Amino acid sequence: MAIEKRNFLGVRRSATGVSWEHRLTERQDMLALAIAQGHGVPDIVARVLAGRGVLPEDAERFLDPTIRDLLPDPATLTDMHKAASRIADAVQRGERVAIFGDYDVDGASSSALMKRFLGHFGVEAEIYIPDRVFEGYGPNPDAMRELIGRGARLIVTVDCGTNSAASIDAANEAGADVVVLDHHQVGGPLPNAAAVVNPNRDDDLSGQGHLCAAGVTFLTLVQTAKVLRERLPDAPRPDLLKLLDLVALATVADVVPLTGVNRAFVVKGLQAMRQQNNPGLTALARVARIGEPLNTFHLSFLLGPRINAGGRIGDAALGSKLLATDDPVEAGTIAETLDRLNQERQAMETIMLAEARAEADAEIGAGPGPAVLVTANTTWHPGIVGLLASRLKDHARRPAFAIAFNGNGLGTGSGRSVSGFDLGRLVREAVEAGLLVKGGGHAMAAGITVERAKLGELRAFFETRAAADVFRLQDEESLLVDGALAAEGATLALVESLEKAGPFGQGHVAPTFVLPRHKLADVRVIGTGHVRIDLRSESGGRIQGISFRSAEAPLGEFLLRNTGRTVHVAGSLSVNHWNGNRTVQLRVIDASLAGP
Repeated sequence: MAIEKRNFLGVRRSATGVSWEHRLTERQDMLALAIAQGHGVPDIVARVLAGRGVLPEDAERFLDPTIRDLLPDPATLTDMHKAASRIADAVQRGERVAIFGDYDVDGASSSALMKRFLGHFGVEAEIYIPDRVFEGYGPNPDAMRELIGRGARLIVTVDCGTNSAASIDAANEAGADVVVLDHHQVGGPLPNAAAVVNPNRDDDLSGQGHLCAAGVTFLTLVQTAKVLRERLPDAPRPDLLKLLDLVALATVADVVPLTGVNRAFVVKGLQAMRQQNNPGLTALARVARIGEPLNTFHLSFLLGPRINAGGRIGDAALGSKLLATDDPVEAGTIAETLDRLNQERQAMETIMLAEARAEADAEIGAGPGPAVLVTANTTWHPGIVGLLASRLKDHARRPAFAIAFNGNGLGTGSGRSVSGFDLGRLVREAVEAGLLVKGGGHAMAAGITVERAKLGELRAFFETRAAADVFRLQDEESLLVDGALAAEGATLALVESLEKAGPFGQGHVAPTFVLPRHKLADVRVIGTGHVRIDLRSESGGRIQGISFRSAEAPLGEFLLRNTGRTVHVAGSLSVNHWNGNRTVQLRVIDASLAGP
């Protein structure tokens, strides 16, 4: 039976075009009361927990997630025993190992995890990250043969390899074993590797499909350490908990659900990160000018983009080098390079995004427009199309692709989806229909290679397959609100209480509060298109808010247009650190005019 939505403050169509609804059902209201009374937590924290499906009997463990309680038995993952045994063999024999990673944060973190673990046992390991433009994603035969030519007898692929059967065959023929540690969906027959550890393979019953590659790698290291304790009881044991900073970084940056052991990875990983044991992370935080304890926001929006910048427009191996080094001087040099590349990436993205949004707006016009936006250009950098797709998806509230075509008419594209629409399945159907050279992904993101001659046919295919579902999802879209606050109620103590229910991210969203009937006392554009606002309550309370990258979006335009008026503003609370002071800030995500 469908649960009837409860409208919040009568907002049926907000600045971003959605209705506002209570997050909690009436039953969850009662569960929140039980959590508050049974566990002595503030009412607002109890409401946040209940609104995210936490039951009273689970609240205590949820508020204090531990690795001991939540870490699954690594042996439950298919092929884990084979993988751990083969890696342990390499340690015992002193074999040269190559680590083949992906060029994003998850790949860099996973590569550094494996290198640090092997280095503890004195095993020499080389990290290889392919060039995004010239080699593309995942292992390729030439690179595998090159690594073997340099002495590798074991190649461990991390965050890739599941769909690389031909490349792994080439490695086998050249005389090396391959262990695959991955989390991507399977797109064909599994490769003939010594082991394929992937919780998303069809015959894996572990229930750990929500792990990112670094999570899979960490479980593999736990199991390998166990095997080595049995074989080499006198060998010094690695401190795996100190490596959780890398697992936390990847878990947040790869936007996997913060459920199960992933919550413990992030909570304990942030604690490890604040100890500054990793010179690379310390240097990166310094160049990002983070002057406060690291949190998930920093990982998502400040550290992650800088690590990714190397893979997008520079040296793809920089991120893994940064996270794997113990040399503070080298770490500082790499961090400064990544910071510079990130600035260059931002400048390129600004130009490309303006072009992409102009094309998208022309496509949509005054009507509903296409269900799936497909934008393309011959001047775009292929390393930035994923960012464009994400921005376009947010701008137009529908799945979006951005494609960079080369001079030969072949395009490299990336797509991002909206909640509830499986973009990976749509791409696989397009591959089966012969409209794509190749493509794959998961529900929320996908990558494609397409010939320019088939672009029109591809757009029509997407429209036929997606229109009904996408427009239905748009009609049903709503903002779920956890509660209402006045500006004077948004205190540091409240934010600290709410942090007990975190960390927040994918699958465990940050609480959304509405400040009803507040005056927009001041609105101005700052930085690169951010909109800063000052809100005043009817009783005199004040709070500052910021809406990121919204100056030319409907939300930013609404705020600028209604300066001085009384509005309802929705957002999440955060602490702003400035000149040694801590103040509460509202991250604005929506707004509406207040009725009489």
